[in-house]
Amino acid sequence: MHKGLPALALAAGLALATTFASAQSVTLYGILDTGIEYISHAGPNNSSLVRMPANTGSLPSRWGLRGDEDLGGGLHALFMLENGFNVRAGDLNQGGRLFGRQAWAGLSNRYGTLSFGRQYSMTFWVMSDADILGPDLYGSGSLDNYIPNARSDNTVAYKGVFSGLTVGATYSFGRDSGGTGNSPGQGTCAGQTPGQMTACRQVSAMLKYDTAWFGVAGAWDEQRGGAGAAASFFNGAAAVPLTSSSDKDTRWQLNGYVKGGNWKAGAGWLGRRVQTASAAVADVNSDMFYVGALYQFSPAFALDGEVFRMLNARQNARATMATLRGTYFLSKRTAVYTQVAWLGNSEHAAYSVSSGGAGGSPTAGTSQLGVNVGMRHTF
Repeated sequence: MHKGLPALALAAGLALATTFASAQSVTLYGILDTGIEYISHAGPNNSSLVRMPANTGSLPSRWGLRGDEDLGGGLHALFMLENGFNVRAGDLNQGGRLFGRQAWAGLSNRYGTLSFGRQYSMTFWVMSDADILGPDLYGSGSLDNYIPNARSDNTVAYKGVFSGLTVGATYSFGRDSGGTGNSPGQGTCAGQTPGQMTACRQVSAMLKYDTAWFGVAGAWDEQRGGAGAAASFFNGAAAVPLTSSSDKDTRWQLNGYVKGGNWKAGAGWLGRRVQTASAAVADVNSDMFYVGALYQFSPAFALDGEVFRMLNARQNARATMATLRGTYFLSKRTAVYTQVAWLGNSEHAAYSVSSGGAGGSPTAGTSQLGVNVGMRHTF
């Protein structure tokens, strides 16, 4: 009789686990994207550089787990764990975090999703349609490396969709609790300290309206300063220290897109305003404009491109970049691509055509050519 009790308990436990599992779905997914690039006029000697870049020509490599449990009555429990890595060496991105791209849990119903953890800010989501190239090696991240890395730790986020209108907001209590540099050029900023409740705070908000053939969007994203924080403009000038909780690094956005059966075009503006409490540190502003288009010639081949213009009067730095990319789809999951980009710097600017890692920046006033060939596989 006693021997039967453990077996009965085990059977009941297995039955209960099966019941719970049937109401939950967990998906393993990933992207491997790698390639080789050539950059002209790189480094202090303006030499040619051939390398396997950290970022790649399509979508950064990752693997992740996402889950969805139906709690009944339209309520769902959700989670996302997403790891970012480099194929070239198998090393971790996002400062060495295990789940550096995303790590959050939340609840969702017809009124939207409320989530908690490491998450994208609204800067990322508002550019997802209008920025044609997206987080590309030769995309908007070359002129502002925060754009493809727009995420924060310790974040509460809300996003809801209502008849084509998307509203969203995030609030981070400390955008870089790992102290490893959450986003290139932003320094570190672990969290608030006694007497400085807004130190390292990040707040963002978004409004986005989409129809079957066009969409428009706007966003605001403000980062407060704190110990270790800085603001880099990626143009060769020294980073602006943001050590006070009164210091602000703010980005405003407006953009839109139109699309048809096999084509899409998008354009937008991103204005950045860095304001410091110290009279010894000058405020800096920049404005980036972009326009791009995509055409799907056949199920197997697509061509897209984008032109960017960066203006920074305070640091007397300007740049123009143009990128053209062709993608051939070997299957639903595997594609190869080639892209070419040219970047022209003004006399005092040293933007780099490539966001693929350190060492690719030219000297001030020097133009650059970038060529990248690669492949992508999804699972």
